[in-house]
Amino acid sequence: MQGNSIDILFPSRVIESLRNLRGERWENLISSLIDLEPMSPDRIALVLMMVKIGGCTSCQSDSFRSMRGCMLCSNTTIKRYKGSDQTLLDLYNDAKKDVNKYMKEVTNYDG
Repeated sequence: MQGNSIDILFPSRVIESLRNLRGERWENLISSLIDLEPMSPDRIALVLMMVKIGGCTSCQSDSFRSMRGCMLCSNTTIKRYKGSDQTLLDLYNDAKKDVNKYMKEVTNYDG
């Protein structure tokens, strides 16, 4: 397990490691998220997207993926993603809509 930390889902602290894995549009998205607060809806949206495409909900603490750590797993997920960068951006935007909808429903957030 990387860094003696155990993560159940994709951790927000790993976002920066994804920056240089795809094209310019992907890099711009990741760069725009790095300095945001961890609880920012934009960062949460990327976490949600990564949980979905990385299969985090099926990861077990004793699995090979888990033992490699979230950073390595998420980097591999993004590098091997077969869709285009635009498809990744679309998935991110869909996740962002889901996060904003949820926040509006639960907290009257108006983002």
